[in-house]
Amino acid sequence: MTTIAILAVPDPPFGGQAPANGRLRVVGTAAEGQARGGADRRERGWIRAAQNGSEEALERLFRRHWPAAHRAAYLIVHDGAAAEDIAQEAFLSAIRALDRFDRRRAFGPWLNRIVVNRAIDWSRARAIRREVAAEGLADVPAPRGAPGNPYSDELMTALAALSPEHRAVVVLRYLLEYTPGEIAGVLGLPRGTVNSRLRRALDGLESGLEERPA
Repeated sequence: MTTIAILAVPDPPFGGQAPANGRLRVVGTAAEGQARGGADRRERGWIRAAQNGSEEALERLFRRHWPAAHRAAYLIVHDGAAAEDIAQEAFLSAIRALDRFDRRRAFGPWLNRIVVNRAIDWSRARAIRREVAAEGLADVPAPRGAPGNPYSDELMTALAALSPEHRAVVVLRYLLEYTPGEIAGVLGLPRGTVNSRLRRALDGLESGLEERPA
C-alpha cells in the first residue's frame, strides 16, 4: 500500500468518508484497483445507456460523481452556494456533450476537469470583484460557507491563501486522489508544471498552518 498524508481534517462535507485517522491521503492497494476496475466497467455501461436516453443511468452517474465534484468545487471556491452551482452546471455541461463522449475514457476526470476549470474561473472573477470593491466601486459580499462545513478553520484559511490554481492541484491530488500525470491530463498542463504547483501549494499550506496562533 502507498500512502501520502497531507493535512489533519475532519470527515469531508457533502457525504463520503474520510480515512479512519482523519487525514486526507492518497491510498492505493491491489484490491482497491480491482474494485475500481469493476466500477469502471459498470460505469461504461451507464454511459452507454445514458447516451441512449436512460434517465436511470444518468442518475447513477450523478450519484457516483456528485459528492467528489461538489467537494472539489467547494474547496477551490470556499463558497457553499457557488460550489453547488458550479458542480451542477459542470454536470449539466457534461451531460449535454455526452453523445460525443468516448466511452473508452473515464467519466470522472472529464467531469472534474469541467468542475475545476469553472471553479478556478469563478475564483479569479471573485478576486477581480474584490479588487473593484476595495477601490470603492462595488459592494461585494463576503463568501458564504457551506452549512455544517466540517473542515477546520485553520485548513480553510490556509487553502484560501493559495491561488485558485494551487488550490486546484491540492484538491485533485489529495481529495480526488489523481496522480500528477492524471492531473496534468485533467488540467491540460505539462507534468512538470503540475509538480511545481504541488510543491508550491504544499509549501504555502505548511507556512499558513504554522503561522496560525496556537
